[in-house]
Amino acid sequence: MRRRTIAAVAAAAAVVLMTAGCSASGTADQSGGSGGSLVYATGEPDHLTPGRQTVAFDQVESLFAPLTQTDSAGKLHDVAAKSVESEDNVTWTITLRDGWKFQNGETVTPESYVKAWNQTAYGPNAWENSGQLAAIVGYSDLNPTSGTPKTKEMSGLKVTGDDTFTVTLTHADSQFPLQLSQAQTAFYPMPEAAYEDLKAYDKKPIGNGPYEMQSPWKANQEFTVTAWKGYEGTKPATKDVTFRSYSDMNTAYTDVLAGNADVLFLPADKMTSAKADFGDRLHSFDAPGIDYIGFPLWDERYANADVRRAISMSINRKQVNKAIYGGLYEPATALTPPSMSGTQEGICGDACEFDPAAAKQLLAKAGGFDGTITLVYPGGSGLDSLYQAYANQIRQNLGVDTEAKATTDWASYYSELTDKKIEGPHFGHWGALYTSQQNTLRALFTTAGGCAPCTGYYHSDEVDSLLAKADSAGSQSEANEYYAQTQKAVLQDFPIVPTFFDKYSYVTSDKIATLPAVAGSPAIPQITVK
Repeated sequence: MRRRTIAAVAAAAAVVLMTAGCSASGTADQSGGSGGSLVYATGEPDHLTPGRQTVAFDQVESLFAPLTQTDSAGKLHDVAAKSVESEDNVTWTITLRDGWKFQNGETVTPESYVKAWNQTAYGPNAWENSGQLAAIVGYSDLNPTSGTPKTKEMSGLKVTGDDTFTVTLTHADSQFPLQLSQAQTAFYPMPEAAYEDLKAYDKKPIGNGPYEMQSPWKANQEFTVTAWKGYEGTKPATKDVTFRSYSDMNTAYTDVLAGNADVLFLPADKMTSAKADFGDRLHSFDAPGIDYIGFPLWDERYANADVRRAISMSINRKQVNKAIYGGLYEPATALTPPSMSGTQEGICGDACEFDPAAAKQLLAKAGGFDGTITLVYPGGSGLDSLYQAYANQIRQNLGVDTEAKATTDWASYYSELTDKKIEGPHFGHWGALYTSQQNTLRALFTTAGGCAPCTGYYHSDEVDSLLAKADSAGSQSEANEYYAQTQKAVLQDFPIVPTFFDKYSYVTSDKIATLPAVAGSPAIPQITVK
């Protein structure tokens, strides 16, 4: 299960263009046979409809092809789209590739996207991924602050031809093509057959991707997807993939070790033992995620940025990495991971370096700290050892009484955040859904970005202005310049302590020699079994 949002806890080289991709010419790649089968160990899905799933990324991405996709090097390619173009970064024209069909034989048309996006965005439907479409003009009409929407269609979506449609955004956004990539599943299409029985479709969706379902998913039961012969992209290397749900990931770990399952996202409490257990069958990938410690910025004890810097400099990230993560992670030196285009490693400077003497001096300069620093984290998430380690280091290196305190569960933790009742510095994680600095910087450091409580409701007019300039940029390099300026502006205020760049780590059975990956996660159609 992937760490895609703060609620979750815990690039291989030479991947052939893209996970569910197409050949460079855009025609179907018939090379390579499909054969063999593998068992993919996961948690239980919530939904299989693209606009609804929040934890079933692997399952849904095996059934559907995105409009665009990043490759192992972070470069963006068109997949189901032939092109995604704009002259002003506001109105985008999407041209679809010819010949693509759904697995029931229906042709994939512009209407397949427009209708699906409207269905996902319509407020009364309460589909979980609705917010991914919020920048489209007319989205607010489908989600009024009160009452029932007077329309079911976003005015910013227009079918303009047999293979084209336009998307008009509420503001310029240079990163829109990246947002159409694999993990933003709200942007996937649906066939007309889906609307005949949406409840049944959620159990056996009909996609346009490399695999198709053989039978409906039933709760707490595994299901198998089979390579679809009609797929217009690169043909899958493995014929059958069985998604097996586990309630206990330690049991799944044991099953992979025994060869009863083949691929598993490494459980947090197995990080220190995985190398000894699996050897070169432990695979660790650069990922679009970052861990951090947030602060209740409304609490005057943490209002001084130097107090926050002192806490950061009192933590020995290298030591924590070795003791807790088995050396798999990378100490953070920026606000976004290096897997994102333009990230300047080291931009955090001395504030992200372990220096207990300087930390004490900085804290003294800020007036010291009166009382106990209470580190808060969600209970039941496997974070106990990590936060005890942080507490021990802060106590030892700053000379301030420090404790680690778990909430009852995730729900109570998040409630404390949103209600501004959190007692002190707290757990933070952001796993981006697309590999642009925009996603992380906007989510964490703007009030409307989606995770304002996670960073103490931090706000800066300068940051908002710089991100707007990046949205209007004429090139990715220009946007990256503004992202660098944004990071410098945020770090001047230092509202969070960046701790680790994530690595998404997996273990595999003897059946799998190599594990190709994109954006830190296995490229399932490219996995070859022995």
